[in-house]
Amino acid sequence: MNAELAVPEGARHTRILGVGAYRPRRIVDNAEVCRHIDSSDEWIRSRTGIRTRRWAGPDETLGAMAEQAASKAIAAAGITPEDIGCVITATFTHLMQTPAIATEIAHRIGATKAAGFDISAGCAGFVHGVVLASDAVRARGGHVLVVGVERMSDILDLTDRSTAFIFGDGAGAVVVGPSATPGIGPVVWGADGSQADAISQSVPWDVFKKDPQHAFPALRQDGQRVFRWAVYEMAKVARQALDAAGVRPEELDAFIPHQANERIIDSMTRSMELPPQVTVAKDIVTNGNTSGASIPLAMDTVLSSGAAASGGTALLLGYGSGLSYAALVAILP
Repeated sequence: MNAELAVPEGARHTRILGVGAYRPRRIVDNAEVCRHIDSSDEWIRSRTGIRTRRWAGPDETLGAMAEQAASKAIAAAGITPEDIGCVITATFTHLMQTPAIATEIAHRIGATKAAGFDISAGCAGFVHGVVLASDAVRARGGHVLVVGVERMSDILDLTDRSTAFIFGDGAGAVVVGPSATPGIGPVVWGADGSQADAISQSVPWDVFKKDPQHAFPALRQDGQRVFRWAVYEMAKVARQALDAAGVRPEELDAFIPHQANERIIDSMTRSMELPPQVTVAKDIVTNGNTSGASIPLAMDTVLSSGAAASGGTALLLGYGSGLSYAALVAILP
């Protein structure tokens, strides 16, 4: 005899209820980066828009940075850590295969009964996390914490002219919870695994079994290939996400894409024909590319600066390693 399973009851709609951010203390300008590579401040600014980035100190661990960002997001959402039922962390710079850093974050913030797991989708990971959080709240109710946190400086080869100047460290977090009205739109996501080698780790971890003296694995990127793909493909994905949400470009208050390169952001903005009144996040200029942390950090910046207002409509677009991507429209907290 087949048993009849109970169906979980959750929220009909979800939204982002609060955002928080943590930026490391140390500011690294282009002149410092150029001590190790043949480049210049002018060249870096012209190619990427980056003027500075933050690199974490020894005490600014993934867990410590995430704790600060998460605590701010929880306070902004008007809930307590005990209200968090799950912690989802987007990162690929957690250098331990297990346990997931999400469980440490849950413990640090006092969400002692929360589930916790990490997702690895590179720079697209945060939006993936928001999608999973929204679905979890609709299935079970409650509140889910989504954290994007990276220490990119741990995996950089400072002599690699293609990557050394691009990346920074930091953490951003949001709380996703129930809503009386729709606050998170449908996702458009996917990946082009045929180009997975465009952004990759220089060598796999098991190389150390064969040669313990081997150089530490570092991030490698075919910048031109990624640039061409992002400019051509991601504007299409952005338009698809707007269509899925039933939102016209002129109805947007903010466009918050992954902070990979200012030229990519400008190109997508033109391709989407966004009107001038739409705020376009450019956290890249002062914080560099913080991978999975870049979108929540940029969201925090546009809200705290007053460039966008609570309740506004924003398009979130993440893309990165594995040439994975995810885009959705959300109401700002």
